Amino acid sequence: MEVESARNKTEKPPTEHPNSSGGAGVLRNRRKLRNISFAVIGVLVFIIILILILAFTVFKAKRPVTTVEDVSLRNLKFSVDLARLQVLLNATVDVDIAIKNPNKVGFKFKDSNAQLNYRGQQVGVVPIPAGKISADKTVPMNLTLTVMADRLISDSNFFSDVRSGELPLNTKTEIPGKVNVLNMFRIRVVSSSSCNFTVFLSNSSVGDQNCKYKTKF
Repeated sequence: MEVESARNKTEKPPTEHPNSSGGAGVLRNRRKLRNISFAVIGVLVFIIILILILAFTVFKAKRPVTTVEDVSLRNLKFSVDLARLQVLLNATVDVDIAIKNPNKVGFKFKDSNAQLNYRGQQVGVVPIPAGKISADKTVPMNLTLTVMADRLISDSNFFSDVRSGELPLNTKTEIPGKVNVLNMFRIRVVSSSSCNFTVFLSNSSVGDQNCKYKTKF
């Protein structure tokens, strides 16, 4: 009995390995970090896909359109000075245009101008100041162009047009701007219009109006 008790005293209790519990904790932390990483990546992928879907469907960039609503002539003064062999001309052309923004976001446009042309030569110009058009809105503009008589009269075709009583004129606008989609995609747009019309000198009226519209990205 004494020998057995002595053996029990000399035997050491089993020891635990500290590395076993620490290794299990490291593995748990790694799994947790991996799961968090997968979740974050999944959320980012979902957000990117959602943004792309919205950008190419609901917020897809559409073409702003500039249309000419009306062209009218006022203050036409036309006379011939036979003594000096001069043709005196003074006229003002009113052009009503409308810029339509069909996008779901705003359209910002830069400074531009409207031109009055006679047989390809510019005989009048008026500035169009920069501005912004809200989503799904149409902004009307009234433009007044004063005819540069000296340029008009200097054209060799002018006197034959005067004898016929008809002046062929053209108005042209070109409005550059940007459409900002979701504050991420900036798309450059140029909206232009060109209208040919005839001024009848006998009654100071405008007719034969033919307009073409173009928008390019």
